Amino acid sequence: MTDAEDRKPRSDEARTAFTPPAGVVATAETESSTTSEFAVPDGLAVPRAGTESETTSEFSVPDGLDVSPQQPPESEGSAFNRPSTYSSKQLPAFTPPNGVPVVSLTRDVPWQDRMRTMLRMPVTERPAPEAVHRHDDAGPAVPRVLDLTLRIGELLLAGGEGAEDVEAAMFAVCRSYGLDRCEPNVTFTLLAISYQPSLVDDPVTASRTVRRRSPDYTRLAAVYQLVDDLSDDETHVSLEEAYRRLADIRRNRHPYSGWTLTAASGLLAGSASVLVGGHALVFVAAAIGAMLGDRLAWLCAGRGLPEFYQFTVAATPPAAIGVALTAAHVDVKASAVITGGLFALLPGRALVAGVQDGLTGFYITASARLLEVMYFFVGIVAGVLTVLYFGVQVGAELNPDAALGGDPQPLLQIAASLGLSLAFAVLLQQERSTVLMVTLNGGVAWVVYGAMHVTGDISPVASTAAAAGVVGLFGQLLARYRFASALPYTTAAIGPLLPGSATYFGLLGIAQNEVTSGLASLTKAVALAMAIAIGVNFGSEISRIFLRIGSPEKRRAAKRTRGF
Repeated sequence: MTDAEDRKPRSDEARTAFTPPAGVVATAETESSTTSEFAVPDGLAVPRAGTESETTSEFSVPDGLDVSPQQPPESEGSAFNRPSTYSSKQLPAFTPPNGVPVVSLTRDVPWQDRMRTMLRMPVTERPAPEAVHRHDDAGPAVPRVLDLTLRIGELLLAGGEGAEDVEAAMFAVCRSYGLDRCEPNVTFTLLAISYQPSLVDDPVTASRTVRRRSPDYTRLAAVYQLVDDLSDDETHVSLEEAYRRLADIRRNRHPYSGWTLTAASGLLAGSASVLVGGHALVFVAAAIGAMLGDRLAWLCAGRGLPEFYQFTVAATPPAAIGVALTAAHVDVKASAVITGGLFALLPGRALVAGVQDGLTGFYITASARLLEVMYFFVGIVAGVLTVLYFGVQVGAELNPDAALGGDPQPLLQIAASLGLSLAFAVLLQQERSTVLMVTLNGGVAWVVYGAMHVTGDISPVASTAAAAGVVGLFGQLLARYRFASALPYTTAAIGPLLPGSATYFGLLGIAQNEVTSGLASLTKAVALAMAIAIGVNFGSEISRIFLRIGSPEKRRAAKRTRGF
């Protein structure tokens, strides 16, 4: 090296702990190479198996030992990811370790039964979702699917459908678009749904409030048809098409006009007055009173008054006409006139829905519905009691026994029950194709009640429960035949069974200061109302028990037990 090269700063590689100390003359070979404490000493020859460029390790595989190449590690995923060999035609592989049988929900049963079975099962025991082809490879738009689901649930709940059936419909819509890990929740005025894509992803939750409820069973049937098409493999409904059909359902006008509904109220009241022993004049008087009450209720609704006051105002004209006929000494049964007017106002639809929610485990919704029924009933009581009180003060002699006087006329009463069910179906805005069926169902209910109570002298509560059970059974069979909701086939059919006469007798007893007898009659009315609601629900459950809904595993999976 020259003196200039010696004065250059030495690189970091050259500055090692193995540089010869001062005073030690380094050879040219030493200066030109980098030594290490692991270097082989001079004079020690170590044979190498390969070239000097190969790198060896104490973990090297010895010669002659073949080891299969290590599989590449799997990418990190979610515990909810489907296996790579998943096929929708195979049985689901998510059988719990505690021995719960694998449940295969095939398409041979209505979607209501399949979704109801899914909802009643714990989340860990639900079968794997079916293959979905209604969205692109990027996956469905989760917020839009949840919004569509909530809108469909809103229409069903506003139409009077039970909470369990609303949840089943919402669950069916979500699974139709591939959102299988969703949990719908329905209360009286609030719908919520939560979807969690995977164990590591944040859940997506949406809710919607139901502020207005109007019975329109034509719209209800259209929504059921939409859900059925979404759940069908052969009918491919895109998300945009579902939104368009839902908008068409919302925009559709009611099948019956306002004046048609008013005429139906008159027919309902007149038919009810004939059921309790009235004749032609009583029929006309009750019909006029009910129509006046209906128009007054429409007027109050247009002014924005709550439904409580609408029921109060609607109850006054029939009671006023009955009291006026009695004060004028006209030979009519005033109690039959007032009873017919009450039939048109009793909230039988809300009562049946409330009891059904309670029997299916939706206690919050059931409590809210029954509280609504109580408010409506109190409004009816306030309107009728006000009129009866003034009638008693002016000297009107109202005889409670007059409504049930005379010999029973079975053929006339059967015809009246058919007319009452027909009018009730029109008031509920049912499809014209279902009006005939529900009318016949109401006539059958009255025949069963008359055969048990009048001919067989059986308790009216037991007779009413049995007749309501027949209504629920036939309604569920008709609904299964047409893959629709059971409400259009059951609600109007229970009209002839409503406790209108018992309610009137109770109110009249209170107005005449006979509180004991009045409360006894009101208690009987409550018992009859509960018998109707429980009978309808029991008849529906009977049909589900004996009809084929799939394998025994499905029936065991759909049980409602609470841990035992």
